[in-house]
Amino acid sequence: MHVDLPEKRYYNIGEVAEAFSVNTSLIRFWEKEFDVLQPKKNAKGNRKFTPEDIKNLEFIYHLVKERGFTLEGAKTHLKENKQKTYDRFEIIRKLETVKSELLKIKENL
Repeated sequence: MHVDLPEKRYYNIGEVAEAFSVNTSLIRFWEKEFDVLQPKKNAKGNRKFTPEDIKNLEFIYHLVKERGFTLEGAKTHLKENKQKTYDRFEIIRKLETVKSELLKIKENL
C-alpha cells in the first residue's frame, strides 16, 4: 500500500486514517501498542503525526495487514529485525512506485 499524503509538517488523525483506509480507532490502538509511534499532542489532546510517524505507520501496516503478522509478532519483529525488515520494506515500496509509473506510461501509449 502506498500512502498518498501531501508534504506537511504534521497530519491530523483523520488525514492519516483516510490515507490508510482504516478507522481512527485503529490508529489510536496502534499508537498504544507500538512504542515507535509517538505523535505529538496539542493542548486539546489532538494527535499530530509527523512524516516519521507516517513512515512507522506504513511499516506497521505492512507487517500487520499485508504480511499477516500478529501484533505481538510485529512488535517482536520490530525490536529484533527492524533494520533488515525496514530495508526490505523500502525496496518493496520503491518497486511498487516504479511499477505504478510504468503502468501509467503503458496506459498512455
